Amino acid sequence: MDTKMVVVKADETTFEGDGGGYYVWSNSKTPLLSDLKLDTGRLLLHPLGFAIPHYADSSKIGLVLHGTITVGLVPPNSSEEKILVIKKGDAIPVLDGVISCWFNGGATDADILFLGESGKALVPGRFTYFFLSGVLGFLGGFQSDFVGKTFGLDEKDSENLINSQQGSLLVKLDQGIKFPEPTNHTKGKLYATIDVPSGAVVVNCGGFVNYLTEKNLPVLNELRLSARFVKLEGNALLAPSYVANGSVQIYYVSKGSGRTKVVGSEGKPALDSNVEDGDLFVVPQFFATSVVADDCGMELFSVVTSSKPIFGQLAGSTLVWRALSPVVLQASLNVTSESEQLFKSKNAQNIIIFPPST
Repeated sequence: MDTKMVVVKADETTFEGDGGGYYVWSNSKTPLLSDLKLDTGRLLLHPLGFAIPHYADSSKIGLVLHGTITVGLVPPNSSEEKILVIKKGDAIPVLDGVISCWFNGGATDADILFLGESGKALVPGRFTYFFLSGVLGFLGGFQSDFVGKTFGLDEKDSENLINSQQGSLLVKLDQGIKFPEPTNHTKGKLYATIDVPSGAVVVNCGGFVNYLTEKNLPVLNELRLSARFVKLEGNALLAPSYVANGSVQIYYVSKGSGRTKVVGSEGKPALDSNVEDGDLFVVPQFFATSVVADDCGMELFSVVTSSKPIFGQLAGSTLVWRALSPVVLQASLNVTSESEQLFKSKNAQNIIIFPPST
């Protein structure tokens, strides 16, 4: 497999219209997406923008980057629609085959990023969507004779049902439309806020790391995915780490800028690049990653292809260097006992983020 790594922004427009747009990262410029069976997409909803009910061939986690979005979810063979209102910093898992619709009832644009896996996808590295209605919908495909017999409608009503919606993926609804009130008790079950430091690793003047796994959002067990959010203050460094259970990571820079390094099996940087808001990069299994923020700081969102990932830290008190006996460490590094003791003493704290003064 070609492990050549790149940093890219969404470079392909799937749809644009009055209601908003949908954008993807092309496999040609990001081949690791298809090689590692990953998916990405970004949905922009203008005010009153509405994504027609649909389902996809891949599971994913969505992160709200801007604005507030009303979401309707209907699992297969369910007669109950769950209504959620999610806002910036909320993460929502969406299982393959689950019908969803998305609406922006606010006064400003809403933006949501989707990252997931495509092991069962029709096209590796690309979400494929199946719409219920509109010019791309199932109703039109089955045509009026099947629709009429299925729903007990005459030919005129069948034609009207099929042809009334001339939108495809996104449409703009009329002013004054009001969606149902949110379903009670869905936070922590169907979605969660990930951009707050509560329950996370917090480092004074350095930033914080927050995790979303099946432990705090059980539905992720069905997706076999998890998420991580990292906020770095200016010039802070995210210590090198890797996912020890062989999972793959997709990173997205949601704010700010900095520099990332990824090191593979040959001890050479597989990626050494400046990154900024809107950039995405894929980290193959077992590769080690570190990021340092610029003066302005930065925020990163990543999805991991495991619902309970194990992160192996390569710095701090839990790192392997401290676990190795002195003689093994001295032999491995070819250093004196004094150098070995100095090295260990500098890694006495259990820390994931290093503030700029460290």
